[in-house]
Amino acid sequence: MKKKLILFLLLTSVLFTSCFKDKDDTDQVASVLEINDFIYRGLNFFYLYKEDTPELANNAFSTEDEKIAFINSYSSPEAFFEYLRSPQDRFSLLVDNYIELEDALNGISLNNGMDFGLVLYPDGSGNVFGYVRLVLPGTSAQTEGLVRGNIFNTIDGQQITENNFSELLAPNDYTIGLATFDGTTVTPNNESVQLTKAQYSENPIFIARTLNVSNQNIGYLMYNAFTSEFDSQLNAAFAQFQADGITDLILDLRYNGGGSVRTATYLASMITGQYTDQIFYSEQWNDDRQSEYAENGQFVNSFISGGEGINSLNLNKVYVITTKRTASASELVINGLDPYITVKQVGGTTTGKFQASFLLYDAPAPNFSRSQANEGHTYAMLPLVFKTANASGFTDFVDGLVPEIPLSEDYSNLGILGDIDEPLLAAALNDILPSPNPLRTNFTPLKEISEARAGSPLYQVMLINR
Repeated sequence: MKKKLILFLLLTSVLFTSCFKDKDDTDQVASVLEINDFIYRGLNFFYLYKEDTPELANNAFSTEDEKIAFINSYSSPEAFFEYLRSPQDRFSLLVDNYIELEDALNGISLNNGMDFGLVLYPDGSGNVFGYVRLVLPGTSAQTEGLVRGNIFNTIDGQQITENNFSELLAPNDYTIGLATFDGTTVTPNNESVQLTKAQYSENPIFIARTLNVSNQNIGYLMYNAFTSEFDSQLNAAFAQFQADGITDLILDLRYNGGGSVRTATYLASMITGQYTDQIFYSEQWNDDRQSEYAENGQFVNSFISGGEGINSLNLNKVYVITTKRTASASELVINGLDPYITVKQVGGTTTGKFQASFLLYDAPAPNFSRSQANEGHTYAMLPLVFKTANASGFTDFVDGLVPEIPLSEDYSNLGILGDIDEPLLAAALNDILPSPNPLRTNFTPLKEISEARAGSPLYQVMLINR
């Protein structure tokens, strides 16, 4: 691998400057000009959509003073970053606290264990209800008895709306008001649950089991994030699938917003195994960086570090459950496998996120490294720096990847994850087995506007280690 640390996440903050103590215990505070200069240098060097912003061109300014005057004309780093960002860029971010990001990358985060989605009421009022998608083990949500399918519509007694949900969900402690939903009407039931966030490290392998249906062994893996710390556990799950002699695999990525590209490569290689050293994905950088930085990611038969052998299933078909929350490295697996095997997508259209971001600290180019970071602030950038394409050259799926078997989640009847009657899993099984079971499709799909994972520092992350 070339010198790259690639990741993407969804996180925004609004602070102007941050402080460190230097070795003499003297506060050093970076000026807005310093931070803006870092933003300009980083985008000028690495930004995928550099050509869309005239001021980022290498010859945009005739003198250094002219460039400094432009950089200094914006009073906040956030405003300057937003101006330089391309109109076609939905994902680049500026963060004001890379310490929080580094903690998250090390598995440290605050979580109450209630993984939820937020849905607009069907009456057009702008009100919102939450539904519990799953409950993480060993958390406040589990202790309080929450389960998948619970509905809530208030937080600390206040109705959730499309305008206030971020603020209401921000505290470390809050109380949700439970309700019911019959497909049309949300009805409070006068019950409430208090939840408390605590430091938590989530194992992304939520369910890995072999289903015996009609005397056929079918593997089911619900995988919620591409977290490299759990690569060996993922490999062990595939060893069990091998031992069980599964004939088909259903990969559930419905809530998976992405993660490590290396882990995505491992997962694709575990599903297959017959394409070692062939192209899994290629990279497309800006014109200045393409020749030096672009690489082809390849299928592998062992871990890149450590040499652990990959447990491969050598499948020619895989079923992938998706929703609008399926993004980034999840989409990379789907798109990267598509030229080689049949990928049957079940559920909803994905996010449409095929670009990666390079974590840039305020340090000299080209590394923009943590070790050389300006100690006067904690700003860092996650600009889009390259887009991925599969071996057939397919990329730019801005509208997402469309399922062959479309089906929305029914918030009034979510089912039990991993149960053969859970609607999206049942839809995949119906395509595999000769005698399909009837599915309930006579409900109105609703608009989901956010989710629990949107508040995580690792939301929709894409990471390449080197």
